[in-house]
Amino acid sequence: MAEIRSTMDLVMERAARMGRATSEELARDEARKKGMHLAAEYLDGKGGSLAEILADQPAGEQMAIRSGMLEALLRNIILPRDDMARQRSEKATRGILELGGGAGDLEAICREMQHIGGQYGQHRQQLRQQLEEQVRMQYEQMLAQQPELARQDIRIDPTLQPKFQEEWSRIKAELDGQYNQVLEQHKDLLRQRLLPA
Repeated sequence: MAEIRSTMDLVMERAARMGRATSEELARDEARKKGMHLAAEYLDGKGGSLAEILADQPAGEQMAIRSGMLEALLRNIILPRDDMARQRSEKATRGILELGGGAGDLEAICREMQHIGGQYGQHRQQLRQQLEEQVRMQYEQMLAQQPELARQDIRIDPTLQPKFQEEWSRIKAELDGQYNQVLEQHKDLLRQRLLPA
């Protein structure tokens, strides 16, 4: 939801600027959008090195295109919920390092972001397993109190229970919020170092 809101804010800000934007600002905005598009193609496996793609662009547009590329790459660094998201995030990180030319502490920041993603995956799995076990034990205790049901061989899948779904949604939202906050702090560091003010 926050991502939608921020996109909406960007659209509203852009619309407000359109009325008073100069042709230079409009050209810079178009070049920035072109950079975002080029980065998206890179992430989809279309095209080669971002540095080479950037070098092929008109010299006067390169800073704005680079800015768009970096912003698109940063948006694609997310908490990995599956293997595909992890791979895309890793590719975005490699693209940032390539565009940054290994400047300053970029590699350390990117490595830390990858570490955060790995920790998130482990923490998420651990919490889910704990919750599954907790719900399973609660239902088994309930069944044990009902002797006529306890004699039957009843298998309980805790993940299908409404209590599990409700509690998992709450835990996951809290976990995502904590890890996204830390990830955003690292992205802000990268923006400070790589994007023009």
